[in-house]
Amino acid sequence: MGLLRTLKTKRFMLSAIVAIGFAAQSVNAEPVVVESPGKVLKVAFELKDGAPTYSVLRKGDAVINSSKMGFKLKSGESLDSGFQIATSKVTSADETWTQPWGEQKDIRDHHNQLRIDLEGTGDSSKKLTITFRVFDDGVGFRYEIPEQGDAKQIEIMDELTEFAFPADHRCWWIPAFESNRYEYRYTDSPLSKATVVHTPVTFKTKAGLYISLHEAALTDFSSMALRRTGGTTFEADLYPWADGVKSRGALPMTSPWRTIQVNESPGGLIENYLILNLNEPNKLGDVSWIKPGKYVGIWWEMHLNVSSWHSGEKHGATTENTKRYIDFAAKHGFDGVLVEGWNIGWDDDWMNGEGKFSFTKPYPDYDLEGLAAYAKEKGVSLIGHHETGCGVENYDKQIDEAFALCKKLGIRAVKSGYVGFGQGINRTGADGKTYKEWHHGQWMVQHYRRVVEASAKHHVMLDVHEPIKDTGIRRTYPNMMTREGANGQEYNAWGGEKSNLPDHTTIIPFTRMLAGPMDFTPGIFDVLFEKEQPNDRVRTTIAKQLALYVVLYSPLHMAADLPKNYEAKPEPFQFIKDVVTDWETTKVLNGEIGDYITTARKDRNSDDWFIGSITDENGRTVEADLSFLDKDRKYTAQIYRDGDDADWDKNPYSIVIEEKPVDSNTKLTLKLGPGGGAAIRITQAVK
Repeated sequence: MGLLRTLKTKRFMLSAIVAIGFAAQSVNAEPVVVESPGKVLKVAFELKDGAPTYSVLRKGDAVINSSKMGFKLKSGESLDSGFQIATSKVTSADETWTQPWGEQKDIRDHHNQLRIDLEGTGDSSKKLTITFRVFDDGVGFRYEIPEQGDAKQIEIMDELTEFAFPADHRCWWIPAFESNRYEYRYTDSPLSKATVVHTPVTFKTKAGLYISLHEAALTDFSSMALRRTGGTTFEADLYPWADGVKSRGALPMTSPWRTIQVNESPGGLIENYLILNLNEPNKLGDVSWIKPGKYVGIWWEMHLNVSSWHSGEKHGATTENTKRYIDFAAKHGFDGVLVEGWNIGWDDDWMNGEGKFSFTKPYPDYDLEGLAAYAKEKGVSLIGHHETGCGVENYDKQIDEAFALCKKLGIRAVKSGYVGFGQGINRTGADGKTYKEWHHGQWMVQHYRRVVEASAKHHVMLDVHEPIKDTGIRRTYPNMMTREGANGQEYNAWGGEKSNLPDHTTIIPFTRMLAGPMDFTPGIFDVLFEKEQPNDRVRTTIAKQLALYVVLYSPLHMAADLPKNYEAKPEPFQFIKDVVTDWETTKVLNGEIGDYITTARKDRNSDDWFIGSITDENGRTVEADLSFLDKDRKYTAQIYRDGDDADWDKNPYSIVIEEKPVDSNTKLTLKLGPGGGAAIRITQAVK
């Protein structure tokens, strides 16, 4: 049924014409105000000398001070001043919809909406519509640009949207407009020390309020970074085309939603589903072919330099090696086997952006059709790999044929990649010349969407690495399962000084992952890998690697380590086999950005609960309150925790596995070692 409304869905629409007839409106009209359903947040829209502005208050206190809105255009009148209000209308909506998969099965969409139509004063024919949706825990707003007189096309040179904060909040951010996309360590600094940043970007006020800025429903527009323009104000900074235009297209044009999430706790940001609510419902119809799950694969061994992507003596993607992984997956109940380096093209200088990969032709030592049949016999599916090397035009030419082959062979999911060194992705212009485009500009946004639609056509799920950031389109296209978009596990294999610090995974749930699921690839048991890469290591304990399966949400999770390392530690491996990837409910029990987090999730298909708790470089004791359990039932907690002497640096392998009876009155005390964690499975007790 996709994301059809459930029987319990209710929806009501109340509308009131607040202002009709622009003749009565001055360029300095009284603010037009809309409040959230619970009167927690208030948005005030105001024209100041004909220029649109907005502000946001929470229970009377400023969240966003008066901030500019609008656009600068390449030709014609810019949409930033000279306006009067033509009409404004307030409506309300309340509905509950169901995700076909996700971190929360049922999501309530309860908001009040203000739609304002602006028209130019005097003889001006310019028009602009701004829509605000105000929830108790956030605000979304977007622009609709109608036809402007005789103009049928538009070229935006700058978006002027501001986010003017009233104070110098604490801020967690990564830099934008850099060559390594979103793959940077997070900086924790005062807002005033930030420069130009990617979203989501997260803030903490001195009063203990948590705020995140992002965008939703990025469809055919440049992605938005934020540039601090002075003091504590950010302005939208769109990734430009090679010619400097920020976004272009036919009129009418609709921008993505600009989003402001506001919660009293950091965990509240994670349980905030505003981004999904601002996206359109499922467009694919029947999505019963989309299945969350877990996978293993020929991947980590390449990062450890045990095998190679390219052909030759060390080639990892061989028929023999793949069969070993298929056998391992079948024995231990995994759904898929990822194979990287299977296709022709890896022997070239593949990261130069020229794009010589074939997405249908395997190397001679890789029997693609035979392995697909072998996997099917074992109850496992191959996971395809489409690395473009930033040769996007080469990939575009093969997309339909590549996904048709996947469907033919029963390959239900594909991991794609856009690795490349240097600045920009090659695009051939209409003049035959080569232009350099950003990973996150409008041209690439359009490409990523073509891939989503083409894969959906052939019933293939996607795991996108080096992606465009998630803005909630998984609601509209549920085959867009997960993506990278931050420093993943591989940085621990070869990152050196850039590898992930112990606090990394205590930051990304409150920053990057507010956008959506992440394929972090957890589960490394041999965290030192002294034989393979003696100068690198994973800065966690074993128990923390287990806890990441719960803390870091992804509908497709990888057991990333080598099979031999799991076979050497069967007891902790049992948790990876047991943990699920599709949830009915998610609750953040406690946490603080960059320090620690404890997350509980209920399996959608059973009564089991799973808990993950992790900490930064500091050991600490946290409490897991189990009052969310059914009050009339008894349970057993299977606990995988740090040993008393566990320490990511000195003793990462110390782990204790134990069972305890628990119920809704239990408060579990979890002692986490430095860089450590705890993973728990809670099942109903056998009578």
